[in-house]
Parts: sequence; C-alpha cells; structure tokens
Amino acid sequence: MLTLTGALAVLVDEATERTGDVHVVDGRIAEATSAGDVLDVSGCVVTPGLVNAHHHLLQTAFRTLPGTRGVPMATWLPTMAAAYTAAGVDGELSHVAAKAGLAEALLCGVTTVADHHLTWTGGDGVDIARGTASAARELGARLVFVRGSARDDAEQAAESAEAIVRDLVGGVRGGVSADGMLQVAVGPAGVHSDAPETFALLGDVAARYGLRRRTQANEQVDVAVALERYGRRPLDLLDEWGWLAPDVTLAHLCDITPDELTLLAARGVTATHAPGCDLPMGWGVAPVAALRDAGVAVGLGTSGGGSNDAGHLLADARLAMQVAPLVGRPLAAREALTMATAGSAAGLGRDDLGRLRPGAAADLCVWDVSGVADAGVDDPVAGLLWASPGRRPRHVVVGGRVVVRDYVLQTADEREVVDALHRRVGH
Repeated sequence: MLTLTGALAVLVDEATERTGDVHVVDGRIAEATSAGDVLDVSGCVVTPGLVNAHHHLLQTAFRTLPGTRGVPMATWLPTMAAAYTAAGVDGELSHVAAKAGLAEALLCGVTTVADHHLTWTGGDGVDIARGTASAARELGARLVFVRGSARDDAEQAAESAEAIVRDLVGGVRGGVSADGMLQVAVGPAGVHSDAPETFALLGDVAARYGLRRRTQANEQVDVAVALERYGRRPLDLLDEWGWLAPDVTLAHLCDITPDELTLLAARGVTATHAPGCDLPMGWGVAPVAALRDAGVAVGLGTSGGGSNDAGHLLADARLAMQVAPLVGRPLAAREALTMATAGSAAGLGRDDLGRLRPGAAADLCVWDVSGVADAGVDDPVAGLLWASPGRRPRHVVVGGRVVVRDYVLQTADEREVVDALHRRVGH
C-alpha cells in the first residue's frame, strides 16, 4: 500500500482534477488506505503514467547515425538496415536496446511502451520477443510487444506472431498477461511495405487470440508507394483489407483528406500521433485536433531512435501542442496530456491505464513544480507542457511500485544499462 500526500493537483483524467492524496492498494488506485508507505508530494502535480503508443525500441541502439538526418526515406531505410545487419539482431541486442530505451522511458515518466518491432532475422523470433520482455520485467515497466512485419514472408510472420503470443502470455485471449504488465499485438509496417496476404494472416492471428492490431499509415512514403503500386491511397486499401476497425490503431496519419478523416471516425479506429518523428523526417503534421473533434481517440508516440532520438513523450506532447495550429485549431495542454495517457491507452484497448480513477492501475508520475522553471505559472497542469522543456518527473510509480524516486531509477543501475548497450554495439 502507498499514499501520496499533499499534491498540489491530481490529474485524474481530462475532465477531472482535484487536490489532496492519492491512495494505492494492491497495485491499483483506491479510495483510501490506512497503512503502508507515505510519499510526500507537496508542491507537485500528479498525473497518470504516460503511455508511449508507438516506439521502436531496437532503434535506441542506433541514434544519430550518419546518413539518417535530413535524407529521403529511400536513403534512411537502407542506412538503418545496414546498421542492424552489422550489429546482428538477436535476443541479446533486443534486450540491451530495450533496457536502455525503457529505462529512459521510466525516467521521463513513461510507464507503458508499445514496441513495434519490425526487424527479424529468421526463425520464430521468440528470442527477440523474450529479450525485450525480460528487459521490461527487470525494470518494472509495462510493455506491449507488437510483432511487426516489414516485407517479411506472410506465413512466417503469422507463425512467428502465434509463437510469440503463446510464449510471452501463454496464448491467453486478449494477449494480456494476468498482471497486466505484458501485452502482445500484431502490426505490419504499412501498405508500402507489406502485401495484402500479410495483413490477412496477421489479422487471422489477432482474431484467434483477440489481439490488438496496429500499423502505420499516410506517412509521406506510404502515400507515394501506395499510389504507385496500387493506384490508390493507403486508407482505401486498409479499408478493403479489413484493417479499419475498432481494434486497429494507425500511427502517423500525416496526410489525410477530409473524406478520409470522416472514414476513420466512422470505422472506429484509434490514431497515434508521432510529431517528434514526423516533423524531422519531413512527413508533416497529423491533424490531431480535427481527429479528436471527429470522435477519434488519439494517442501519442515517440517512434524510434532512428527518427526521434529521444524517448521523452512529455516533450513530444509539448511539440504536438505547439505545432497543432499549423494544421487546424490550437491544442490545449490538457488535450495533449490526455493523448499521452488515456488516448494512448485507448489504442491498446486498456481502460485500466492512463487515468487515476479508483480501480485503475496505479501507474503515475509526480512532477515537482515548485522550482524556478515554474515560477509565475498560473496553471500548474498546463505548465507541465508550457514551462520547462525537457522536464522529468521526481517520482514514477508502476503498478504501485516506486520505480523512480527523486529522479533516480530504482530497478537498475543506469550506468550499467548504458555500458551493456555500448559493449554490444561497439560504441
């Protein structure tokens, strides 16, 4: 049991804020508790733990590579692929890269990460999935492992997805472990990369086990390749292939028409905005305010280290808020925070995450707003984004467990995590 006492503000969800204490019993938010540890959070804002709905954790090992900045996608892809080949993607690499990426995430207030893994080297891929999952378990982070595909053989991808869901979560319906700490989903990279057969067979696995489906759509390259190859736009193809549905989340969506926006809302899909990737890659800005206004649940993701060298989701929420007026109406700070919490959780099918209502998972962040960077701030919740770029939480709790205390990771030695990655990739 745990009590956080004296909070300046508690962001329960987008519509509810309060002051006072937060109580945790058996890893969940409770109405009250009479015993247990007490954490003084005076002068702090408490929010739900952030949910990174779109990451590529492997890329944590390959940040700022020469030839990956300010270049076309056709140059970026083979440059990244060459780095993967030189390093040799296996369970060990997936483990050390994921551990570094997840440690960074926790230190930045991200308590759940959806890892869309796209790089496979033969076999069933269970070793890669295990490497990533073990990193999450060691650190106490929640993980959604997405068995992705990028030009993989369709049958092999489907067989691998089935092996992974059986191995990681025992094949349980819904793909979520009993403790809620691990989840499995499936996701082709996009229509620019994967054939209809891949979407169909991975969709069959998702239906068989009740998994969430995820893919990337309407990036600049996605639209161009779809038009060249099929003479149609990506969302038309996804709709025909059965991949516009309530169990599907689409990342990016930088280039969508008004008719496509209406279609997405009608199909009940969820979306993931990744401005920290889309802007530097030159893909544009997704119209997230218009999507939200149309009733589409929008989450937030950082994407991977190959395009966004930081796993700092709060910084990307700030960026999303700042660039929103370029493609529509301004985005309020609370909307951006909701995207980074409950919006992302909606895309994972997890109503137990991203909010601090009684019964929800006790994943939360404590943000100290008593320093000079927040001096003069009238609204401390909005100030989380408007003030102090690069802000990190003082404390982070996952499932009732304090994993970051006074800005220090409690579940691993940060230096050892860094050294293990450097030894593996030769930095």
